[in-house]
Amino acid sequence: MLHPNMIAAIGHTPLVRLAVPGAAAYAKLELQNPFAMKDRVARQVILAARESGELAPGAPVVESSSGTMALGVALVGTALGHPVHIVTDPRIDPITLAKLRALGCQVHIVERMTAQGWQSARLERLAELRDTLPGSFWPRQYSNPDNPRAYRSLAAELIADLGHVDVLVGAVGSGGSLCGTARALRESLPDLWTVGVDCVGSVIFGQPDLPGRLQSGLGNSLVPQNVDHAAVDEVHWLNDREAFESTLALAAEQQIFGGNTSGSVYRVLRHLAAAEPPGTRIVAIMPDRGDRYASTVYDETHWLEKELHDLPAAAAPVEVDASETVRSWSYCFPGSRRKESRWAAALPS
Repeated sequence: MLHPNMIAAIGHTPLVRLAVPGAAAYAKLELQNPFAMKDRVARQVILAARESGELAPGAPVVESSSGTMALGVALVGTALGHPVHIVTDPRIDPITLAKLRALGCQVHIVERMTAQGWQSARLERLAELRDTLPGSFWPRQYSNPDNPRAYRSLAAELIADLGHVDVLVGAVGSGGSLCGTARALRESLPDLWTVGVDCVGSVIFGQPDLPGRLQSGLGNSLVPQNVDHAAVDEVHWLNDREAFESTLALAAEQQIFGGNTSGSVYRVLRHLAAAEPPGTRIVAIMPDRGDRYASTVYDETHWLEKELHDLPAAAAPVEVDASETVRSWSYCFPGSRRKESRWAAALPS
C-alpha cells in the first residue's frame, strides 16, 4: 500500500481473527501503526492546530507522555518541521527514549513525583517549560477533544471490514481510543457494548491511586477529561501480574508481540468470547507492541525483582460494586445497563 509520507501511513491497521474459544473475536492491531496507536491522535491534534492557527509553522510542540503519545507527537511534529519537547518521568523505557532522541526530540525527565504522582509532576514541569518557549503548542492528550475525534477513522475501518460490531474492548488511559471509537460506532450501532480495561491502582473508575503500579499505557493518577464514563458499559481491572501474564499469553497463543495494554485487553477478550452468545462479534483494540517491554514484561529478572509472582492471579473476574477496592481481576457495570439485559435482547424469542 503506497503512501506519500509517514503521516499518511498512520492508520489502515490490520484486523485479525483470533483463535479463541467462543464468539468471533478480532484484534485491531493499532500496534502496527508506524510507532503505536497514539500516532492517530498526534496526527489529528497537530493538523487541526495548524489548520486553526493555534500552532504556527515552526513553533515548538510540547507534550507530557511516558510512551506512545510521545512517539506519535515525535513522528508528526518533526515530520512537519516543529521542534518537539517531551516531558516524561523515570519510568520511560530505554527503547522509547532512544526513538525520541533519534527523531530529534528534546526529552525532559522529571526527578520525583508530586502531589498526584508522576502525572502531576510531568504537568508541572510542562507548564514551566512552556513559559520558556513562546508560541509553543501543547496537544493536551487528556483533555483535547481531537484525541477521541482521531478514532473516527478507526471506527470507519472496523465498519468497512466487519459491517457490524457487538462488543468493543479497549484499555483506558487518556480515554481517547475506547471512548472515541465507541461514540463513532454507536452512530450506526446504537446497541454496541463497550468494555473498558483498567489497572488496579488507577483512579479513572473510582479506585484509590497506587502510584507504584507497573503497568504502562493504561490507568492514571488523574481522571482525564477525555474519559466519557457514559460510553463505558463494563469495566475490568487487572493487577500487574495478571496483565503481564496475559501479555506473555498473547505472544504464545496468538503470535502477537504486544505491550501490557494489549495483553490486558487480551485477557478480558478471551473471557468475553467464552461468555458471549454464539454469533457475537467482539473487537479488541490492541494499542502497543512489545519491543519497549523487553526488559520488564518479558524479562523474568524483572518479575523476580518486583515480586510479581507473589501477587494474586484470578482465573476469572469477580463482580464487585464500583466503590469496592480491588486487588486482582474484577469487574463492574458502572452505568444503568447490565450485560444480562443485552443478552436477553440478542437471543431469539
